[in-house]
Order: sequence, then structure tokens, then C-alpha cells
Amino acid sequence: MKRALIAALALGAALAPSAAVAQAAPTFSEAIAGTRLDISATGETTRVPDVATVSAGVVTRAATARAALQQNAAQMDRVRDALKKAGIADRDIQTSNISLNPEYRYAENQPPRLTGYTASNQVNVRFRDIAATGDILDALVAVGANQINGPSLTIDKPEEALDEARTKALAAGRARAELYARTLGMRVVRLLAVSESGGNYPVPPPMPVMMEARAQSASTKIDPGEQKVQLSLAMTFELR
Repeated sequence: MKRALIAALALGAALAPSAAVAQAAPTFSEAIAGTRLDISATGETTRVPDVATVSAGVVTRAATARAALQQNAAQMDRVRDALKKAGIADRDIQTSNISLNPEYRYAENQPPRLTGYTASNQVNVRFRDIAATGDILDALVAVGANQINGPSLTIDKPEEALDEARTKALAAGRARAELYARTLGMRVVRLLAVSESGGNYPVPPPMPVMMEARAQSASTKIDPGEQKVQLSLAMTFELR
């Protein structure tokens, strides 16, 4: 009866990983003499984001397509110059969108009438000094940027944080295996296999910020907060 209970509990542990991590147990070919126990364990830590990505650009309107594009290009040149003067490297500036669209006026019982064109040019800018982001955004608005979206905050080099999460996940898995073993009147003989499901450091969705080119008394501020770094492991132990 006791053997049947042990087998049932071990099977239940194998088939019921934690709700946060639903992943397959690691496979191995070696036969075991004891009871197999499959466990899912998660380790997590937090870090302050050190990179902010913001979309900045210019929208211009003119009577002709050529005029709209020319005005747009002139304003974007000023935006790029401001970024360079602020110390933003070329590798941290990337064009994300260029568009030109006609604008029409609609009246009842009349065909649409072309009234002009709208040109848009946007770049994604990576700020490695988050504290300076707000001041740079204000400078961009002052030179003609009239469309700003973001920020998206990320961790530039998350590997150290992921290693910390790995260590915590391993410790959590081992402790859980010891708990099962004590409850069953057994002991953990060895760790048979470990499988990593990958690191996860979710990026908060960017908050749209629309800014117009006008003087304002308050300056823009970016609050980095904290981000959770999480990693999950599937672990297989032998109990006897």
C-alpha cells in the first residue's frame, strides 16, 4: 500500500508543474532504481532598467507631396543634429517609419477633394542614460519633433540577473524535492536532469506620449522603476 502511495505522489508531482510554468520534464535514458520525481521551479530577481527606447519624429503638412517631404526632411535634420549634440551614437538611432499620405475633404453628395499631403518620419532612439532622457526629449521638441512615443524600458545586459535567477531556481527545486522526500519518508539520492525553459524579463508596453513643439514650464522626467527577471527550470530527481 505504501509503495502505491509513493508512486501516486511521485506521478502527481511529475504531471502537475507549477501554474506559472507548464513545461515538459527533461528526458534521459538511464534507468533508476528508486522513485522518479519531476519538479518545476522558478527563480526571479529584479533590476532597475538602464536603457530607454523612444520613438521620435516629425509630421508635416503641405499643399503638395514634394513640399510636405521637403519640410519634413528639414525638420528631421534638426532632430538628428540635436540627438548627436546630446551624445547619442549613430548605432542608437534607427529609422522606423517614413510615410506620405494624401488628405481629402469630404462633403455630402460631392466627390472627395484633395487638400494636401501629410509626411511623417520617425526614428527609434535608444537612451543609455535614462536620467538624461527627459531633457533630450524636451530638446527634440524645441527643434521641431512633434510626435514622440514611449518609452520602452529594458535591461541592457540581463545575463547577470538571469544567472541569479538560475541559482534561485536550482535552490527552490532542490528544496521542493527535499520536502517531497521527507513527506514520503525517503531521501533525495541525486539530481538526474535539468532543463531550462529560458529567461524572461518582460518589457512594459510603451506609454504613448504625444508632444507638441511649444515651450512648457515643466521638464519631462522618466522614472525607471524596477523590472522582474524570471527563469524556470524543469528538474528530475531520484528518491529512495
